Amino acid sequence: MKAGWEVKQLGDFSSIRYGYTAKASTDNVGPHFLRITDIQDGQVDWSQVPFCKINDKDRAKFALQNGDIVFARTGATTGKSYLLREDADAVFASYLILVRPTLEDLDPHFLSLYFQTRDYWEDVEAGTEGAAQGGFNASKLALLSIPIPPLEEQKRIVSVLDAAFEGLARAADHAETNLQNARALFESTLSFLFSKSKDWYVCALNDHVAFMDYRGKTPPKRESGVRLITAKNVKRGFIQVEPKEFIDKSAYDAWMTRGFPEEGDVLFTTEAPLANVAQLDTAEKVVIGQRLITMKPDRDKIDREFLKFALMSPQMQEQIFSYATGATVLGIKAKLLKTVKLGFPVNIEEQRKIACQCKASFEKMDELANIYTTKLADIADLRQSLLQKAFAGELT
Repeated sequence: MKAGWEVKQLGDFSSIRYGYTAKASTDNVGPHFLRITDIQDGQVDWSQVPFCKINDKDRAKFALQNGDIVFARTGATTGKSYLLREDADAVFASYLILVRPTLEDLDPHFLSLYFQTRDYWEDVEAGTEGAAQGGFNASKLALLSIPIPPLEEQKRIVSVLDAAFEGLARAADHAETNLQNARALFESTLSFLFSKSKDWYVCALNDHVAFMDYRGKTPPKRESGVRLITAKNVKRGFIQVEPKEFIDKSAYDAWMTRGFPEEGDVLFTTEAPLANVAQLDTAEKVVIGQRLITMKPDRDKIDREFLKFALMSPQMQEQIFSYATGATVLGIKAKLLKTVKLGFPVNIEEQRKIACQCKASFEKMDELANIYTTKLADIADLRQSLLQKAFAGELT
């Protein structure tokens, strides 16, 4: 380690405590009540943070101040942190942990950067292993070892990283915009090609499409065997390999009593998420899991690839979502999905021509998406590389 640097445990130079247990008030009375959900993308919109009724003693105990760092200690956001860079009339909720540095020669901004490093996140993952909802408590936070240079070096590192991260953020925004534009172009193509449906034959989806529904069945999983495809694998237009799950080969026939999926069949997610569509891309035996419906069109009337893109089109997606129900997770019942209107040219060769145009647009979008997704990953890697160098004393 560089001369003049020290390694200290966080608990040796910080006050660490849990937040206040209360419900947010609907009245604009008292201090703001900062919760996990109020911290989005490292920012807090204080105009959206509710208030809290609290007595003076607790208000003083749980009050936030400039330079405090708060951490999400449970759930999907475990480990995410937020540095207060302003004075705010606020207290913090019980699902947050507050860290208030007590060292005079410590820049809170420098400390907050450590909580973005890969080393920190590895500690978080190790600390939450085995917990049902995740959890990284105050005791574990206190044991973190933090490399600390002299104050002037801290300020230099903060200045260098701020400038670098600002440039990386602009590059990431540019790549994200291009990624969204590529997807929008594909959606526009679908919308145009299926806008002609008013001149096509229209019927209920199940008039010429057979439904194979395995919802409600949960086969026991194994380390190997016959591949299980679930809603987690079915994305918008393709099947993702991960997560890889299997059932025992000997159980295949017993489970697949409602029919066997075939290569080219159309898979549709009924919830979590709703209305992702892809075609089965393998001739190998597979098991279809929950939240998926396998669609088998009458091949003399409907081309399978045409059906896939028709279901992905804005016109049919709008219909599907209009039938969706659910307060927290949107889903559609099979009996309603079967009534969704499907328009198609009677001439199957015309269907294949449309499907070919959709496929070309999809492949172009996929090509651009891979380029911009790779750029975003490279930007994230570069950010981590700079952080790693900074806390190793190697940032020039």
